[in-house]
Amino acid sequence: MECLLCRLELFFRRPWLGLAMLILLTGLSGCSKAPQEAPPPPVVEVVPVVQKDVPIYYEWIGSTDGYVNATIRAQVQGYLISQKYKEGDTVKKDQVLFEIDPRTFQAALEQAKGQLAQQQARWITSKANLARIKPLAEENAVSKKDLDDSVGLELAAHASVIAAQAAVDKAKLDVGFTKIRSPINGVAGLAKAQIGNLVGPGTTEELTTVSTINPIKVYVSVSEQQYLQTVESRAGGRTGGKIEMFLADGSLYPHVGRFYFADRQVDPKTGTIRVAALFDNPKDFLRPGLFARVRVEMGIKKGALLVPQRSVSELQGIYRVAVVGADNKVEIRPVKVSETIEKMRVVDEGLKPGEQVVVEGVQKVRQDVTVTPKPYEEKPAPAAGEPQAKPAAEQSQAKPASGAGPQPKPEEQKKTEK
Repeated sequence: MECLLCRLELFFRRPWLGLAMLILLTGLSGCSKAPQEAPPPPVVEVVPVVQKDVPIYYEWIGSTDGYVNATIRAQVQGYLISQKYKEGDTVKKDQVLFEIDPRTFQAALEQAKGQLAQQQARWITSKANLARIKPLAEENAVSKKDLDDSVGLELAAHASVIAAQAAVDKAKLDVGFTKIRSPINGVAGLAKAQIGNLVGPGTTEELTTVSTINPIKVYVSVSEQQYLQTVESRAGGRTGGKIEMFLADGSLYPHVGRFYFADRQVDPKTGTIRVAALFDNPKDFLRPGLFARVRVEMGIKKGALLVPQRSVSELQGIYRVAVVGADNKVEIRPVKVSETIEKMRVVDEGLKPGEQVVVEGVQKVRQDVTVTPKPYEEKPAPAAGEPQAKPAAEQSQAKPASGAGPQPKPEEQKKTEK
């Protein structure tokens, strides 16, 4: 009794000590909580393994090029005085593209014609002299030497006429070369020489390039293994499937290609051989230098097992999938994969038809964990311009509605809390 009275007296003299004891007793009484419930099994989305016959494709990355690419250069030296075509337009064979100042070459042509006339006159005189000496030589009125000299002069004059005629022809060609023409039908590129530039055989500058682009060529680099497999299939009488081309925007080119040629050797640096295919290009839609993805069907794989690409994970060269069994337990199983067909992957070993593999929620599972599976539903991509749903964190920070009244500033809110 005396001890209790002493404690009460101490409590009234030092009230803070009693308050501390009360808080301590309250905390100890709250430590005994009820046992927590186990979390529910994670929800994952699964798809069954599909078995069907699928085509096997080889794909390569390449680029387009003209069927014929003609580099246009000047064949005579002179100053450009005009450009006769519009860059990027289709030009015809023998169409004039550029013109060089022809006055110098026209003067050379006139000079060559004059020299030709002189040699023709000398030839006529030599022939007349020979015609007079021949009857006299038959009557021994002139010496044999005079006859031989007349014959030689006539032959020399004839040779001079031939040389002068060749000079005239050469001068005519030079005059013709002042009009630079396209050697082929095709699309003309940018002009790399401007009006007033000195051009000719002594300069390395090209004037432009004309490319025939219908049909258009597509170059790809094929590995040695794929090249050998292709050759073996052709030797076995299998010509292979059609050649398709996908453009940079992912669209399929409407025209089917055909094999054109393979290079004479394999590049020892890359281990690939260059192969070309031809595609019709009726409206000149394709231009040289475009990105192209070429696909060739090499055959049909019977009874292939297919799973979505996103269900296959890879770590240090080992491929794995998460398989959900009949008891809803997960098995992380190694598999052997091969070809990729659109969004699906071919599995050669490790799976059976109809087994359920995890597509969505792979990061939630591990070996022997129990899950709640549900069928996988592919979510459509949002349309262009359609706003995407904001995360929950952003939605919680959204502005209040207009009817909620003005909100206090952060400084005022701190003062109110104090």
